[in-house]
Amino acid sequence: MLWIVVLLLSFCALVAASPEPSLAIQTILIEGSQALQSGNYAQAESCFRRALQSQPRSVEILNNLAIALARQKKETEAIGLYELALNIKPGDAITSRNLALAFFRAQRYDKALPLLKKLPDTNTNFQALEVTALTLFALERYPEAATYFERASALQPNDLQTLDLLGKTYYHSNQYSKVVKTFSRIVSIDPNSVAAHMMLGMTYDKLSREAEAQSEYLAAQKTDSKYLGVHSGLGIILLRQGRPELAEVEFQKELTNYPNDLVSNRTLGGIMLNQNKPSEAIPFLHAALKANANDKEALFNLGKAEVMLKAPARAVEPLHHATTLDPQFAKAHFVLGTALRQLGLRDEALAEQKIAEKIQAQQREQMKKDVSGP
Repeated sequence: MLWIVVLLLSFCALVAASPEPSLAIQTILIEGSQALQSGNYAQAESCFRRALQSQPRSVEILNNLAIALARQKKETEAIGLYELALNIKPGDAITSRNLALAFFRAQRYDKALPLLKKLPDTNTNFQALEVTALTLFALERYPEAATYFERASALQPNDLQTLDLLGKTYYHSNQYSKVVKTFSRIVSIDPNSVAAHMMLGMTYDKLSREAEAQSEYLAAQKTDSKYLGVHSGLGIILLRQGRPELAEVEFQKELTNYPNDLVSNRTLGGIMLNQNKPSEAIPFLHAALKANANDKEALFNLGKAEVMLKAPARAVEPLHHATTLDPQFAKAHFVLGTALRQLGLRDEALAEQKIAEKIQAQQREQMKKDVSGP
């Protein structure tokens, strides 16, 4: 009787130490799949890890475990599992797609792109086209991105997100006529699309079609007066038209919504300088530099304002910074020379002003060549 008990205990110990029985594995996999579908990703991870102990070379389990990890933002671990699955089953379409998406979500676009382009449905599946286009967009390969967005848009012609991305791809490719066509289509579908009106305004501005640009910015303001750039975009056009008072109103409205807006702060600082109000300009210019410490125009105007206020010691640093960022910035060299002269540093002042004169002479010569042609 004792040997039966010993044998039974030995058998139980052997079962406990061995992989899960086949039926138990199926139960665990079903439980894991249900947890994955219901959004309980931690439970799904636990189930698939248990299953993987018994079937460590199962591509299906590796994929499911990786998906559970990816849904928990554990992209690095998920990528490792997908790569392991591909080592076991090279070229597997499902694993390749999952790995490509994992690389995409991890912003490792250079790794995602080759996998995406190899997918069998890259040219026929909307999602595959969209993700491939987005990857190319992120890699700043805009002409290629446009071709994939075009194919995606052909499959779903009224998908506004795809049209928006396609239009922006054209914008980055300097294909402005196509930008106008694409965003005009969005407006025809959704007349209240503030983003489309903004892009049209920016594009018409690029094409020097100021009346149309102004109309689009006003349409954007009517839809959403607090949308980023609706006032500063119009302000720039008004300033270019020689209407600084109206432009100032628009920039002030932009700052009411976005106090740290670089363009509005920088431009208002410039307007104050042109009105011979350097003390009023300085707070705007400091705000602009808080947004971007390397904005050379704001640095130049800040230095100029300090020179106008007879504070050359405060002018030198921003002006020197501007000339470091752009050694060909003639005006900054000239005003830096003025600040140095005010400080009594005549030799340094003369050197800066000679640099300014040399740059200006080179620029005039280049302009002559451009006018006369080759």
